[in-house]
Amino acid sequence: MVRSNNRKAGQGSLSVRRLPIILASDIRRVITRFFDPGGEARIESIVERIIGLSGGYVDRLLDEVFAKFGARHGNIAAVFDENYRRGMGMLGKSDDLSHNRRLLIGSYLTAEYSIESAALFNPSIVPHHNQNNLPAGAVRFIMSLRATGEGHVSSIVFRSGVITADQQIQMDPCGRHTRPVRVVPDKRYDKPLFLRKLKDIGVHEAEVDLVLGRLDDSFTLAQLEHAVSEARNPASDTPAIEKSLDDIRWLAHSNYQLELPQEAQASEIVIFPQTSNESHGIEDLRMVRFVDDDGSITYYGTCSAYDGRSVLPQLIETRDFLRIGVHTINGACALNKGMALFPRRIGGHFVMCSRIDGENLFLMFSDIVHFWESAAKLQSPRKPWEFVQIGNCGSPLETPEGWLLLTHGVGPMRTYGIGAMLLDLDDPLKVIGSLDEPLITPTEEERDGYVPNVAYSCGAMIHGGRLYLPFATSDRITRIAMISLDSLLDRLIR
Repeated sequence: MVRSNNRKAGQGSLSVRRLPIILASDIRRVITRFFDPGGEARIESIVERIIGLSGGYVDRLLDEVFAKFGARHGNIAAVFDENYRRGMGMLGKSDDLSHNRRLLIGSYLTAEYSIESAALFNPSIVPHHNQNNLPAGAVRFIMSLRATGEGHVSSIVFRSGVITADQQIQMDPCGRHTRPVRVVPDKRYDKPLFLRKLKDIGVHEAEVDLVLGRLDDSFTLAQLEHAVSEARNPASDTPAIEKSLDDIRWLAHSNYQLELPQEAQASEIVIFPQTSNESHGIEDLRMVRFVDDDGSITYYGTCSAYDGRSVLPQLIETRDFLRIGVHTINGACALNKGMALFPRRIGGHFVMCSRIDGENLFLMFSDIVHFWESAAKLQSPRKPWEFVQIGNCGSPLETPEGWLLLTHGVGPMRTYGIGAMLLDLDDPLKVIGSLDEPLITPTEEERDGYVPNVAYSCGAMIHGGRLYLPFATSDRITRIAMISLDSLLDRLIR
């Protein structure tokens, strides 16, 4: 949903213009989820009741379900079939029922989930991978947002649009439908990297050797599962060893791929929690268009997986937004929320901005994008508007004058504001300048929401001499601000 609300706000000589676009949640946007009514016994009761129905009655009930829900989803029959198989797998039963009876059982094990029913917020924005058929001076973009629904479970959704040569933003239409996502495990696992990750999460070396000693240097998930099964024997049936074996399987299942249909548009993509470590949500994707030294382009996104108790940093990676990898970020400094990758290597190394202690800004350097072992402090809170903590607002943006790093600070009454720093291009630990006052704080009409008094972003974009900064207000809706890049850099340098 897009609403107009034009406003200008000044910060001294800096002009921050709030553009006439507001992205708000749409309760009609729903996905399907597997519905567990309460464990295997409850599922078995449902199956037995449906088995007891006559064939004609099954057909009529299924027709009613298709009439009510068929138009709301792309291929609801495939969803019912998949959820039927999942339910029967939980029961350990074979597939020996008629087609329609299977689909009807699957419909009872399916529920709709309104992904945006609570809020649509914490955006990031990057140039789109498809820049074809645009007028001169225009650029197409893709924007990620955090969508929150029932139970405060967060997922990642996307929007797209065009910034025109005359600084207008045209948002692409967003329908209510989403595309079904196929979840597949990584095709192959690299043993040295897998060993490193297991060490990082503290799995005992003896159990690691017991399993990985049976595998080649490159292995599949099926081969790993077989090795775990072989490692389970009566002599090793102790709680400690069982936990280690479960941790090995957990790590493998925490790294997976999402596959979408070739025709999927940005607004039809939903990255919804798939694993136990994501069970309470995937939060705050910070996208970056990363250009490697060989010129290859990968879209990375750092985000936080939450299981209700702890936060696990994750890295999302794709080239075309049709096959999306989801992988854990590991290492001694892969801690806390708010990790943001620089858009290219510096001195041959990947560089990440983070807030590993929850209070200060750090920079991390690594030769492997999935592992971060050391960190150096970049800056601590200095000004009253950031005395509680300082963090990044997305990946740094490269300018001729230095790396433009947008920041967030937390001040009195837990008020969040968005500021900016300028870092040296060759030595980003060197701070050229930072704003004494925030660029954006919540206006009076932006203060109220799910979390009051918050202005927050997960990433901005530069085009045509302007900084385009999408930002959330009070964890409720998303707006877009425009700022003169030269004016901002001049202020930071002075």
